[in-house]
Amino acid sequence: MAVYTEIDDEELDRLLAQYDIGAAVSCKGIAEGVENSNFLLQTEKGSYILTLYEKRVHEEDLPFFLNLLDHLAAAGFPCPTPIHGRDGRALRRAAGRPAAITSFLTGRSLRRPAPIHCGELGAALAELHIRAGDFAMRRENSLGLASWRPLLDSCAGQADSLKPGLNAFLQEEMDFLEEHWPRDLPSGIIHADMFPDNVFFLRDRLCGVIDFYFACNDFLLYDLAICLNAWCFETDNAFNITKARKLIRHYDRRRRLDDEEIAALPVLARGSAMRFLLTRLYDWLNRIEGALVQPKDPLEYYQRLLFHRNAASARAYGWGD
Repeated sequence: MAVYTEIDDEELDRLLAQYDIGAAVSCKGIAEGVENSNFLLQTEKGSYILTLYEKRVHEEDLPFFLNLLDHLAAAGFPCPTPIHGRDGRALRRAAGRPAAITSFLTGRSLRRPAPIHCGELGAALAELHIRAGDFAMRRENSLGLASWRPLLDSCAGQADSLKPGLNAFLQEEMDFLEEHWPRDLPSGIIHADMFPDNVFFLRDRLCGVIDFYFACNDFLLYDLAICLNAWCFETDNAFNITKARKLIRHYDRRRRLDDEEIAALPVLARGSAMRFLLTRLYDWLNRIEGALVQPKDPLEYYQRLLFHRNAASARAYGWGD
């Protein structure tokens, strides 16, 4: 989350007049994250999140995202529920941007998750995959393998300014991933961005998952690989196999991993590290002046990618211990 576009009082009043949630009491920008402009909205009837969708989120994808949230919330998954206006629509426009209001989830995100939290995450991720299994809409992964080469090419001329030799390293890695990427694994709806700041806990129990604006159809295991990268490395980029073991085992208890998925785990972990390295590198090199957000360090994922390059099998992640 972040704030790139402000909304003034008159515009906010016009927006809220289309709902039955009361008049605004306060509307404060939320500075975390990198994608959309988000506000904590307090009205006469409660707390909500107002999102103005920025350029990386395509307006034609928004019905998919909002309908997915409706579907998951109806299935009992702990995610935000879109608020529908008097005309039944959840998607609006405000301040020149597509806009939506969703329910506010209680709980807090964790800066340093422990193994118990990784177990909770694994179970919740599997539940998401299961409960989204009958969701009828589809969306291809716009940041999947096919997008990485063009993204790398757009950064190639400046990559070495961040780290000498980085461009050659990434080109070599891209060649490997294109050659070894799996072609046929169990697929379905994935979150694709389940980082610690998008997951809420109360007393060590997972109570909410937010920010579904990268959700898409892809390999289910790719979602697990993203979580391995996001949750199982310490601040010094050392890999915590205890966290990884908890994550994978609790996922597998809910949705059994097959032999092909287990064999593919190292390359998918490698690919998910590459995806976030590249998008962070792009954001680092193309900073938006005035945005209330700091781009994240791409080299964190360079270090994680080095670990995955040396992982010979799923045992490197605690599988089979």
